[in-house]
Amino acid sequence: MQKYYEKKNLRLILGNCLEVLREMPENTFDMVFADPPYHLSNGGFTCHAGKAVSVNKGKWDASKGIDEDFQFHLDWITACKRVLKPNGTIWISGTYHSIYLCGFALQKANYKILNDIIWFKPNASPNLSCRYFTASHETLLWAIKDKKAKHTFNYEAMTKGDWGDDILKKPEKQMRSAWAIGALKSFEKKFGKHPTQKPLELLKRIILASTNKGDLILDPFTGSSTTGIMAIKLGRGFVGIDTEKEYLDLSIKRFEDLPEFKKREKELAWR
Repeated sequence: MQKYYEKKNLRLILGNCLEVLREMPENTFDMVFADPPYHLSNGGFTCHAGKAVSVNKGKWDASKGIDEDFQFHLDWITACKRVLKPNGTIWISGTYHSIYLCGFALQKANYKILNDIIWFKPNASPNLSCRYFTASHETLLWAIKDKKAKHTFNYEAMTKGDWGDDILKKPEKQMRSAWAIGALKSFEKKFGKHPTQKPLELLKRIILASTNKGDLILDPFTGSSTTGIMAIKLGRGFVGIDTEKEYLDLSIKRFEDLPEFKKREKELAWR
């Protein structure tokens, strides 16, 4: 296990998550957020900013066929279960290319699925072929490790919180399982972006819903560490794992730009 970057309440690790998780103690994390490969890099094209762009993101996103793709998801989901606390929960994001495999793997690994969330994208890119409906959502699965345990759900925060531009959330009403959250803001791409980077607003809602201050969060496919950025901002600890040095370097730039980190560096400089 190669520690790539470490500060108080934060650790980034370079490596394959299956190998790294084997070295971690059981019952460590309060929550996992995972944005695993969707296995979409097949030579096709999509639309981004009004232009046709390749969907090829790298070897890590290439499909190896339905059976191997499913085994991949079952393996990492099982590995995460071992390091989750009994009342810990896992969130998984995906499109129809991957999320059904992940859902089946969760059930095979004996998790209890708590919710499936529709993340509606109001500003989704159009479909270039004009032969399908425009893909304008992703699915989030939320599951608990131990079916008998009581999971964290901050009901009041979800019901009465300020959720900005979400056109689906009614004030003072229960949070529903459909969320309207737009694309990345420009400041979120200050140092560049990961090809599947998630908006900070999405992770804010997930972390506030299912963790408490001081909890420890794991992201086994951390990418540019949006999960970690929001975890630190909200007073949680974070461990992120990734196989790509390029994206861990991008993560570090984002972390070191946080006011929370800059303040601590100033405090240390005066000692």
